[in-house]
Amino acid sequence: MRSTKCQLMVASLCVALLGLSIATLSTVTCYGLHFSIISNAALESSSYRAIHHTAFYAGVFLSMTLILAALLSAAATVRESRCLTATAFFCFALAFCGMILALCWRYVHSTEVEDSMLDVYDLVYEEVRRNGSSSKRHELTLIHEVFQCCGKHSPLGDTAAVQHTMCHPGTAWAAGRDCLQEIHGFLKKHMGFVSTLLGITIGFTVYGMVLTSFLWFSIHFSNNLERKGKYTLRGR
Repeated sequence: MRSTKCQLMVASLCVALLGLSIATLSTVTCYGLHFSIISNAALESSSYRAIHHTAFYAGVFLSMTLILAALLSAAATVRESRCLTATAFFCFALAFCGMILALCWRYVHSTEVEDSMLDVYDLVYEEVRRNGSSSKRHELTLIHEVFQCCGKHSPLGDTAAVQHTMCHPGTAWAAGRDCLQEIHGFLKKHMGFVSTLLGITIGFTVYGMVLTSFLWFSIHFSNNLERKGKYTLRGR
């Protein structure tokens, strides 16, 4: 049992750190400059806003569940409590199910997030192109500055006016960096990091489930063995 308890303590520490990492990543996804600038430019009815807020709340839920599981498993290891061990196992299982759902959604709807972000940029860009005095002009300039890009390639070939006025000369516009490609590249790196973090966390969560279940049975049978052979003497 001592080996199991040592492993569970180390696993609890790793799970707690991973929970904090997911919380940090969720905060960056919600309030990070690249994502917030797109969210502010999106319409109220845009699908991106719904995805944006759902991702944040899902990340917070997973991080809190992981941290709770780590704390409960550490307490169960110290106190050798079957109740705490079972509760920790339940938290690990809940976090595991949530991360499996998140990972499946990430691959099944892999293009949905990207398409929603690109749709926001297209909407802002086309509105500024049609109406140079549009209120979206400042938002388009901010997007160009944040993503270090300028405009997009259009088959119509009438984007030069917007690019010259919305981009800083000699930087992004001189390099001809397409914003659609820059957004795609940024999101691909971000989602790759999310998938890696989820995969590592799932591995530690399964490990935690195995250790907590083994610890529960060890405590259970240890208590049964301690009760065997004990007798109470009663006076006549």
